[in-house]
Amino acid sequence: MPEAVSQDIAAKGSGKDSQSAPGKANDWPRAISNHLAYALLVYTGLHIFVTMTAIKAGKGVIMPYLALVVLVAAIIPACRFIEKRWEDFGTKAASDPALAGIYRRDTILIWLGAFGLPLLVTGLCKAVSTIF
Repeated sequence: MPEAVSQDIAAKGSGKDSQSAPGKANDWPRAISNHLAYALLVYTGLHIFVTMTAIKAGKGVIMPYLALVVLVAAIIPACRFIEKRWEDFGTKAASDPALAGIYRRDTILIWLGAFGLPLLVTGLCKAVSTIF
C-alpha cells in the first residue's frame, strides 16, 4: 500500500497522472482562449504602433477612429465566435486528439490575423485617405 501511494505521488509530481493528463494536455478550449487573449494583446499593440506611425506621417485624421471601429466592430466578435465554437465542443471533446488539426488551423488563423490585420487595416485606411 505505501508503495502504491508513493508511485501515485511520484506520478502526480511528474505530471504523468493517468487520470488528469488527457484533460490537461489537450484542453483545446482553454488553449484557444489563451491564444485569443494573447493575440488580442499583440493585435492591439501592433495596431497602435502602426496607426501612430501613420498619424505622425500626417496621413488623415479619421484613420485612427476608423481603425478603432474595425477593432471593436469586427475583431472582438470574431474572436468571441471562435472561442464560443470551441466551448460548444463540450468537456469530452476538450481532450479529443481528433481535434488537433482543427486546433492547429484555428491557432494559425488567429496569429495570422493578429499580425496581418493591423497592417492590412492601416494600409486600407491610408489608401482611403489618399483617395479622398
